[in-house]
Amino acid sequence: MVSYNKKSVEDIDVKGKRVLMRCDFNVPLKDGVIASDKRIKESLRTINYLLDNGAKLILCSHLGRPKNGPEAQFSLKPVAARLSELLGKPVAMADDVVGQSAQALAAGLNEGDVMLLENVRFEKLETKNDPELAKSFAALAEIFVNDAFGSAHRAHCSTAGVAEYLPAVCGYLIQKEIEIMGGALQNPKRPFVAILGGAKVSDKIGVINNLIEKVDTLIIGGGMSYTFLKAQGFAIGDSILEEDKMPLALELVEKAAKKGVKFLLPLDHKIGDGFSNDCNMQVVKRGFIEAGWEGMDIGPETQKLYCDAILGAGTVVWNGPLGVTEFDTFAEGTMAIATAVANSGAVSIIGGGDSAAAIVKLGFAEKMTHISTGGGASLEFLEGLELPGIACLQDK
Repeated sequence: MVSYNKKSVEDIDVKGKRVLMRCDFNVPLKDGVIASDKRIKESLRTINYLLDNGAKLILCSHLGRPKNGPEAQFSLKPVAARLSELLGKPVAMADDVVGQSAQALAAGLNEGDVMLLENVRFEKLETKNDPELAKSFAALAEIFVNDAFGSAHRAHCSTAGVAEYLPAVCGYLIQKEIEIMGGALQNPKRPFVAILGGAKVSDKIGVINNLIEKVDTLIIGGGMSYTFLKAQGFAIGDSILEEDKMPLALELVEKAAKKGVKFLLPLDHKIGDGFSNDCNMQVVKRGFIEAGWEGMDIGPETQKLYCDAILGAGTVVWNGPLGVTEFDTFAEGTMAIATAVANSGAVSIIGGGDSAAAIVKLGFAEKMTHISTGGGASLEFLEGLELPGIACLQDK
């Protein structure tokens, strides 16, 4: 059984202690300039709490996917500069991850000081969760705080390995994810409606399987709906299809029926004769997508069916867009669903990744109870899997 009852920064005395905090500073950079500092700002609550309570704070994060050790384009120096501005105090930047520079800076910290290690993935053994490297991280500090939910599904040195050697607790970001998503899965306000979109059934098998055990209604949209429809004998033209997943799709529909779960699939589609915003477009009933055409969004009848299910919900969990939202012509279905979720009055939880981006782009972020900060991590969480970066934290 996955434990969601973890100690947080408020359950541990940090005064005068060197605290290593794993953040998610994996920000988008354009020509060395931060394009969005949202992730940095999201970490400020935990950082400020630790500094206000007298911690000597050592921050660490990955950025991008450097392949060959240190690469200047993946340096966290721009993050240190932006963080200094946001905190109104200097953030000392180490020249390395766990080497002499990091060790010297960590040793010289006073209460309320803050420093940042260089990109943890500059150490090639980071992603291998190498015990010796994990020990080197641990040697810098006396307490470990994980607040990088977006990396909590990875068993890396800086997310899980270091917790073998230090008392480990979560920051406010991970605490919020655990409380809201864990609460929804364990004790949801009913009816519990899950909306799953995205391109592939294979990406969501575990999630569908787990949620069928918990929800009252399961809504399927996006590219993966065509695998379900084709499996039931409907013509899908040139729509995206995972042929090898068709038997599994039928099994999932059958499982839902046995559990008394409403399993909703599109009744009609907005289709295009090419993968672009400017292709020819028409709306057809399900089963009537001809060769040369592909499903790009849910149609108006489906929008009504799905919105009606959402408007009566007590809890809504949503992961994955329902159409090709990068094209405005085919973002209408996702927009309609976002509007319904925003107006439902339900506890609304948006899984990270594309659905979160769509909600922000459409301007509905403020109306949602919670938008997860981790795409892959939130998917695995909804799947009921234990996340290594959370499992390693001390239980209350």
